[in-house]
Amino acid sequence: MLSPRNSTLDTRNSSDLLGLTSDQLAQAATLALPSGAGIAARLYPELMRGVFDPEAHRVSATSAAAWRAAFHLALPTVARLAEETTPDGLITSKVVWRLHDGREIETVRIPMGVGADTSYTLCLSSQVGCKMACSFCETGLMGLVRQLTAGEIVAQVVAARALLGWEARNLVFMGMGEALDNADHLLQALHIFTDKRGMHYSQERLTICTAGHAEGLAKLTALGWKRLNLSISLNATTDALRDSMMPVNRRTPLASLQALLAAYPQRRNFTLGVNYCLMPGLNDTREDSQRIAAFCAPLGRVLINLIPYNPGSRPLTRAPAEDEVEGFIAWLREDGLPVRRRVTKGRSIMAACGQLGDPSARKAR
Repeated sequence: MLSPRNSTLDTRNSSDLLGLTSDQLAQAATLALPSGAGIAARLYPELMRGVFDPEAHRVSATSAAAWRAAFHLALPTVARLAEETTPDGLITSKVVWRLHDGREIETVRIPMGVGADTSYTLCLSSQVGCKMACSFCETGLMGLVRQLTAGEIVAQVVAARALLGWEARNLVFMGMGEALDNADHLLQALHIFTDKRGMHYSQERLTICTAGHAEGLAKLTALGWKRLNLSISLNATTDALRDSMMPVNRRTPLASLQALLAAYPQRRNFTLGVNYCLMPGLNDTREDSQRIAAFCAPLGRVLINLIPYNPGSRPLTRAPAEDEVEGFIAWLREDGLPVRRRVTKGRSIMAACGQLGDPSARKAR
């Protein structure tokens, strides 16, 4: 838990501890503190569990006070918590976090597997709102309110563990916001998540999902992490339809997006996730499935994640019927594509794909 002495600290002139790697913390402490910087390595794993207690490490009261003046650890507070239980007893949970400025973001805990093999994935937010304006997405209806800092991104995982007892095997950036539209803070958060002295996530446990943000994809490619997972939200197979549904396509049409994805660094067993939200009457024809195959042809190993549309506050269409989903899957397999149907989880609590966010926040802004 947070130390009470830190809860009322004026943080305007101090550094966010959760926004630093262990090496960066050691360097910052050496520069900022007259004494006591040597405990940085011992503090760091505790910080990643939500604990900031320099007094526990046998430094003088003066050194401890200097730590608290120069650095702060701030976790979001729980504004609301909702859960949905499936017939087989799996619980999907959504927490609405309130940030220091009163803004709210959402994190979803998704169960994977059944029984003793159940593990959990945390779906993280990268922005308050989103400027991509995808017409089928609640977050897109908010507009971009502001970017999250690297510390605020990391704090979702730390707070989930420290305040809610949620452990997560995998982290996915499929929550509120376009992660690559906040690429600099995202990349810093990735370095923190993989820091061996802290959470020590392997690259294979992290997935970045993008609508096709060209500049962000270039930065991610330049990072050169071949074991980092990537998925693309495709959702339309013609530029005309994708332009109307996903305005980012006007800047990076399908042919350009295809070239960017083909250039992404790949390990030998890398599989690109291609997310396709099936919307009856909009993108569900036999020709659509064939165009998906053509788009994927030069991209190496792919896996189509077929997502049945989850209607939000402004539905574009209805949710697809079971036979429509199965029929489209059959077409994709006929075209030689591996397909995984994304089981809808959290729809009743607005925690499913495309349902995160509060459009009223745009009006309030």
